[in-house]
Amino acid sequence: MSKQVRIKFSLLALVIFVLVGLSIPASTSSQPGQQATTTASSRNAALIAATAEVLKETSEVRQLPVLRQVPSSTQSRVEIERMLIKNLDEETTPAQLHATEVTMKKLGLAPASFRYRELMLRLLTEQVAGYYDPKMREFHLADWIDLDGQKPVMAHELTHALQDQHFDLRRFSHWPRGDSDAELAAHALIEGDATLLMSFYVLRDPLRALAFLRSMGSTGMSSDELDKAPRALRESLLFPYQQGLLWTRRLYGEGGWARVSKAYTELPQSSEQILHPEKYFAKEAPVKLTLPDLTPLLNRRSRKAETRGQRSEVSEQSAVGSEQSAGSTGLMIRSRRQLLTAHRSLPTVAWRRIDTDVNGEWSLYLILDQYLKSPTESRRGAAGWGGDRSAVYEGPKGEVLFVCLSTWDTENDAREFFDAYVKRSGLRYPGVNPTPKSSTTSKIFHTSEGDVIIELRGARVLIVEGSPDRINSNVIAKSLWQER
Repeated sequence: MSKQVRIKFSLLALVIFVLVGLSIPASTSSQPGQQATTTASSRNAALIAATAEVLKETSEVRQLPVLRQVPSSTQSRVEIERMLIKNLDEETTPAQLHATEVTMKKLGLAPASFRYRELMLRLLTEQVAGYYDPKMREFHLADWIDLDGQKPVMAHELTHALQDQHFDLRRFSHWPRGDSDAELAAHALIEGDATLLMSFYVLRDPLRALAFLRSMGSTGMSSDELDKAPRALRESLLFPYQQGLLWTRRLYGEGGWARVSKAYTELPQSSEQILHPEKYFAKEAPVKLTLPDLTPLLNRRSRKAETRGQRSEVSEQSAVGSEQSAGSTGLMIRSRRQLLTAHRSLPTVAWRRIDTDVNGEWSLYLILDQYLKSPTESRRGAAGWGGDRSAVYEGPKGEVLFVCLSTWDTENDAREFFDAYVKRSGLRYPGVNPTPKSSTTSKIFHTSEGDVIIELRGARVLIVEGSPDRINSNVIAKSLWQER
């Protein structure tokens, strides 16, 4: 998946989970008169003092000096929502949102009714509480929450401020397109670092945890939108915090905070390195694969199929003309010429590539387990990943073609992924079995959504999912095996 599944995460998107999972939601306070009796200026003054206090302690724990104070203020719900929506629209184009939505639906990771942008907006606005803005280098906290109870979250967000001061977080805000897996790994470092610091901050004084839990409970915290989100999206949002925490803890165990800080100059390169820290320490870099652009092939083949259909129509019209009058040769020629002219005036077939990306071990695990529903089996199928490249194409009638070429550490790893994806395909398209032309290294499924081809060659696996009926899927597969 490109953001696959995943969804290409900007820094903003990764902050969402802090707002959703670690902060209290926007809801009516248990003391409705408190906000009315507290002036904005006094709240801001209290926040400024708390920010300086928490930043100082966070700096000591994280062992990163404060290079400059962090401006802070309280914001209303409307102000925070406006900022979050603005950033989402600025950092994620409609084309990227569309590609993610289409890919998730094609792989069966989201229902046909799924609307990606609408869900993200609901997630953003469901439980806003506060955020650090690396663009403005400012910290903002919602004006309706209990300040003391939210200090652990402040420690998390102010860790981002220290990261920004020492490692420049803005370089992560506009990650180059085409490698979401490496982007996910980088954000696992950022969020894992801040989450580990937050855990240390809370452990320094157990009363902080109690105050935090009391703060959440008093507002009836809910995460309905996150809970209802498609599993692949939900777990991808959680990945930088859950897996990032485990990975950063491993780094900390190797060499304390100095080792964590060193990772900002030696970034993890894949979700595989996050899931298997030993691969990060061994500097096991992913293999870079390329795929040819299938757009010319798809359009050429579609055009030929369309031409055959038009020729058939010409023949039928010619036969009708002959039956009407054996001597009306001129009429028959005119009829044929008119039909061919009409065919030439038809709009050009418009297949287009809407995304190309790296899935990585984590996304391939999610794609498998959506249907295998066996984490152990799915992890085994995705383990041994060495690299991949996928692409998504959209046809003129809404057809969607997903292709993926992957390479594995060993031929046995490739076989395990091949077998797992074959099993996943059988569950994804119930009642559809591999065709008689299938073999132990090549499986073909004819489905209502197009052909699915899964091929194994040595340590590589090719997937073609959604090949249209009018286009020979073997021709597509042959073209893709020409990867360089």
